[in-house]
Amino acid sequence: MTTPPTTGPVADARTLGLAHYAARGVLEHVLARHGSTFQQQIVLRAALTTDAPRTADELVALVRGFLKADPADIRATLDELLANHLLDADGAHLRPTDAGRELLATVGAETAPVSARIWGGIPAEDLAAAGRVLALVTERADAELAALTV
Repeated sequence: MTTPPTTGPVADARTLGLAHYAARGVLEHVLARHGSTFQQQIVLRAALTTDAPRTADELVALVRGFLKADPADIRATLDELLANHLLDADGAHLRPTDAGRELLATVGAETAPVSARIWGGIPAEDLAAAGRVLALVTERADAELAALTV
């Protein structure tokens, strides 16, 4: 049986990592112009995109699920966002401030044309296949990580 030729590299951990860091590098470049970091943006976005305000513990758990980061580092990021007035405490809950919302909107507007150039022209069926593969890889990696930390 003959294997059909491919037009590019086969998806594996290395190609996934290279794609992630290339795209993240673009985002980090834009964030740096605004004095922000990747982790700050992830935490701020998590606070902004929830249906209801979350407590610090809830945000730490949510972001830890995304980034697999140390909870102490995420708490330090929360403190930075509070100190920079990008998050505000409303009792036990944390809410993005107008400045936090503005930062995310500005970064989104600045990265939109770059994202369009990066993702533009990729056929919808390729994006759908990549999405399915990446979701499966994420699910499996999360399960492996959970087994390692038991």
